[in-house]
Amino acid sequence: MLAGATVLALAAVPACSSKAPGGDGASGGDKDEFVVGYSQANNAEPYRAQLNLQLKYFAGKHRKLRLLPIADAKQSSATQVSQVQNFIQQKVDVLIVSPNEPAPLTPAVKQACAARIPVIVLDRTVNTDCYTSFIGGDNYAIGKRAGERAVKALPKGGKVAELRGVLSAQPQIERHRGFQDALKGHGVEVVAHREAKWLRANATQIMQQWLQRGTDIDLVYAHNDDMAIGAQLAAESAGKARGIRFLGIDGLAIPSGGIRAVQQRKLLATYLYPTAAKEAARTAAAAASGKKVPKKQVLKTEEIMSGNAERVYERYDMSGKLG
Repeated sequence: MLAGATVLALAAVPACSSKAPGGDGASGGDKDEFVVGYSQANNAEPYRAQLNLQLKYFAGKHRKLRLLPIADAKQSSATQVSQVQNFIQQKVDVLIVSPNEPAPLTPAVKQACAARIPVIVLDRTVNTDCYTSFIGGDNYAIGKRAGERAVKALPKGGKVAELRGVLSAQPQIERHRGFQDALKGHGVEVVAHREAKWLRANATQIMQQWLQRGTDIDLVYAHNDDMAIGAQLAAESAGKARGIRFLGIDGLAIPSGGIRAVQQRKLLATYLYPTAAKEAARTAAAAASGKKVPKKQVLKTEEIMSGNAERVYERYDMSGKLG
């Protein structure tokens, strides 16, 4: 999928920036193995669980890459900082990180940069540009497209409830901002919004509370599919799902993901947010070898509705490869 990414800049990574555990001083291109450490924000999110599986698969396609067991921060910034510092102490050749929150992780990323370890940041930004490459989607554009769909779904105006991810996370900020901008001047109003931290259980509980209070909702916009599905389940249990539309983001091609939910008419639409696993493995292999890699890789999105859901699912289904 790298060919479908928008490459914005190139960053030179010196060959001597890699330091393997117990290394013998060989330059990047001469090494037999490149050790990769990856700190994941939260394995409990389906998107991130799928990213992990795909990264293991794609890393295995690069003969010299050895991916260490993926470290799960469990949505704790303190835990993630400790994980990154541990990888630095191990002198990994490449560090990959999906930040839980930008600010707490920034000093640890700077430490990795100071240790001349190539750093690949996935999905969420950090407050420094010392990293080697950032790979992720255009969250503002995704939020805006979701907002435009909400306007089309509510041509006479309406009331929207918004289920937001972790409030300090950049994807949440951009998905919210893009959505809000698309609604302006169309009579569609966000009447309720809460932080559900990307989790289905949180979204289900929040939706139940809204419905119990009698909040008038025409459409739910969730910042990921798992929250959208959780809200839909709550509405279905309350006997109110038919009168409410649901929008999500991620578009995972897995049985419990957003594409299947669209096919089952539980979601009106979802928006593809590529895992970036293939690009991450390719970039790690290149950076460890001292090659130039894109400083920023913005991956394309796609609106998924009932008319194209089957085709998109087939295109991204990796069940036969991941086992």
